[in-house]
Amino acid sequence: MATPEPASKVLLVEGVDDEHVVRHLRKSLNLELTFECRDEKGIDNLLKAIPLQIKVPGRQVVGILADANTNVHSRWQAIANKLSVADVLPPDTLDGDGTIIDGMPRVGVWLMPDNNHPGDLEDFVVKLVPEDDAVWPRAVEYIDNIPISDRKFKEQKTMRAKLHAWLATQEEPRQMGAAIGRGSLVAGPSAKNFANWLEKLFSTNP
Repeated sequence: MATPEPASKVLLVEGVDDEHVVRHLRKSLNLELTFECRDEKGIDNLLKAIPLQIKVPGRQVVGILADANTNVHSRWQAIANKLSVADVLPPDTLDGDGTIIDGMPRVGVWLMPDNNHPGDLEDFVVKLVPEDDAVWPRAVEYIDNIPISDRKFKEQKTMRAKLHAWLATQEEPRQMGAAIGRGSLVAGPSAKNFANWLEKLFSTNP
């Protein structure tokens, strides 16, 4: 059996949750974009993959989607260093609307939640909870009322805990991506900013 040709456009992500959220957002927002979403199974693997994926013959676009975690600047520097290894000249700072570096291939970087603040995928998704949702305040209260001494999650993961508490109350409790697909989570302005970045990155050839 012949080996399939590598995709000309790829989006590198940290994990399966990122992959599912991107897939359902594309469908929810009617984004007619063609690219392969590659789950690199963790930030360390994603960083290692950056120069390798950029150097794949015929590669036109490489998108990089990662969590900012506790420090936006340090995560950006880690990615920028890998871009430099692949002979891609990164800008000094991350673009708040999502970074795009023209060239061959074109390279894009988005740090969850919004390129400006620490956080992760859940901090992005939580903004998709409808503003008038009656259960969300109760989910927040439930997590806030757990004594710190009894919590099994780190302080910076508090929003993740609140989001998953809310998801557990939905009909047929589901993962983040599936909740977007069902319409329980609504793609508001923050999602549209991310969609704009995807469109600029993948909609046209370099």
